[in-house]
Amino acid sequence: MEHIFTDQNFEERVLKSPKPVLVDFWAPWCGPCRVMSPIIDEIAGELEGRLTVGKMNVDEHPNYPGQYGIMSIPTFLVFKGGQVAEQMVGTMSKEDMLNTLQKHLG
Repeated sequence: MEHIFTDQNFEERVLKSPKPVLVDFWAPWCGPCRVMSPIIDEIAGELEGRLTVGKMNVDEHPNYPGQYGIMSIPTFLVFKGGQVAEQMVGTMSKEDMLNTLQKHLG
């Protein structure tokens, strides 16, 4: 299940999460974001219980994207213990993303 992250819930749901969190920074007008959306949905289902997966609309919630220097979308940040553990930018295959995520799942 995917979560929706906002400027209001980011600290609680991402930074204070006991599990690793994948945040998809996106916008509705972004073509590559739409390409990645079904892949992110599949990963959320496959890794449920081991990884929290969610999206943050950079147009509606600019505070945290600005804080983390998100300059292009889609950008994917993996948070562990409230810190950025990994950054991925642009489109990629599901296999590549899963390979990158595996090292953060223990």
